[in-house]
Parts: sequence; structure tokens; C-alpha cells
Amino acid sequence: MLKIIKASEPIKIEQIITVLYGQPGIGKSTLAFTSESPLLLDFDKGAYRATNRKDIVSIGSWGEVTQMSGDDLAPYKTVIVDTAGRALDFITATLLKENHKWNFNGALTLQGYGVLKSRFAAWLNNLTTMGKDVVLLAHSSEEKKGDEIIERLDVQGGSKAEIYKQADAMGRLYIEDKKRMLSFSPTDTAFGKNPANLDAMEILDISANGMFLAELIFNIKEKLNEMSEDQKQRMDKISLWDGKISKAKTADDFNNLVKDCKKADGDILPTIKGMIHKAAIEEELKYEQGNGYVTSKVGESAPVEESK
Repeated sequence: MLKIIKASEPIKIEQIITVLYGQPGIGKSTLAFTSESPLLLDFDKGAYRATNRKDIVSIGSWGEVTQMSGDDLAPYKTVIVDTAGRALDFITATLLKENHKWNFNGALTLQGYGVLKSRFAAWLNNLTTMGKDVVLLAHSSEEKKGDEIIERLDVQGGSKAEIYKQADAMGRLYIEDKKRMLSFSPTDTAFGKNPANLDAMEILDISANGMFLAELIFNIKEKLNEMSEDQKQRMDKISLWDGKISKAKTADDFNNLVKDCKKADGDILPTIKGMIHKAAIEEELKYEQGNGYVTSKVGESAPVEESK
């Protein structure tokens, strides 16, 4: 049976996809290993450099990834992809062999890129469906634009956009005043996604907090769930007004609603005014400046305004 989540129901966020990117050697893998019960898929063959290495799988082909079962991943809460760029390269190599229509002189065709993005997205969705948080690691590349240095994900072609679309949170690791920093906020020169409105933070000695990223991901989920609860409360308020508006039939009824709606919360007031005006038109009323709603044939109607 189709499970429909009503607009008034909050959506519980239990798994998220987090992207961490930065220059090589800045400690992305080390930071990722501070997530909850992590398993790192080592596409880059560089996990051995992490000072706090946990369980890893050295990946030799994309086929090895697709053969992983739920039982294989059962002991782990977080799957780390190191790096997302190399994972996409592995999928590309598979596609080039799989279908000649996707291969143009050793590179993917436009159709091939579409398949690449859909397979990567489907795999990530499968991981979250299995109850895993996902951490995508990526190297950064620098592009010069005038006097500014622009930091981007070092990922092939249009796949950058796919990673950005899939990410719930995206943080950049960088050095500032000899301090290693992590910021999720986007800037004019760098990508970012910051749903929890986190301030830039210094990454201290990981040995002092081996659950740094686990706590960070937990806090981001909490914030996303707060936002979902806020949406439910907003929809509940709108629903109450909808009940009032559905009972209005006469010009006096609608003029009283216009007066009463001044008491509505500011964030829903424009929506309520629009609902009142739409219902008034359906009752063959029009709004006259200074007089409010009056009985009339349907004609030109002005927006709802506060009665004077």
C-alpha cells in the first residue's frame, strides 16, 4: 500500500549524506573516521595515511561495490566514500565497457553521463535505505577568476552538480592562520551546504575527540528534524484557518476574516490572505478599496488588503 506522508506530518530525518572536501593531505579521511561505526570504501588507496584508521575495504572495481550486501554492511553505521571522484571514475570505467553507445573515443557520451549520475544516486539512496549515514570525501581543485581563487570539487564533468544535489550537508576543510578549519557555509569562492547554520569551527587534535564527526552529524539531523517539526506546526495553523475560511459565505464573513487574519503569525499571513481572496472570488465577491469585500459578479479583483 502506498505510504503517503501528509503535508501536516513531520518527516523524520534518520540518515544524511555529508560531503567533506579540501586539498590533499588536510585530514579528510582522519576526520571521517570520527563518524559513528565507520566503514571506509578506499577508492583512492590512501586510507593507510589516516592516523586513526578504522575498518576499510580496498576497492579494485565498481563490481566489488555492487556486490556488497546488507549483511556485509550490518556492523557499520556510516559508509565513507574516499573519494567520490574516484568512485565516479570506477563507475565510468564500467559503463564504457558495458555499452558502446555510452563510449565516444574513450569518454562518456551525454547519455552515458546521465546513466553515471543515475547509478551513483541510486547507490547512495540504497545505502541510506539500509540505515547508513554516508560521508563523501572529495579533493578540491582551484580555479583562478580574476584575482580570486575559486575552490571546487575535483570531480569529473557534470558529476559535481550531482554530488551537490545529493548532499544534505557540505563542509570545506581549509587552513586559516595555521589552524585547520571546517566550514559548511557557502561563499563567493567555495561550495557549502549548511542546514544547521553551523559556525566555522577549528578541528583540534582528533585523539581528544574520536566522535567529532558523529556528534556533528547528529546535530545536523537534530536541526533538520526541528525544521520538519516547524513545518508541521505551520501546516497545522494554516489548516485551522482553512476551516474558518471554508465556512465564510457572505461579504461580511470575508471582511471579518480579513480583520481577524491580522492576528496570524507573520510567516503564514501572506498565505492566509491568498486563501481568503481565492475563496471570496469563488463566492462571487470582489474587493473594493475602502469598502472591503462586496457582493458582485466575478470580475477584476484586487489583492486582499487590511481593512481600514
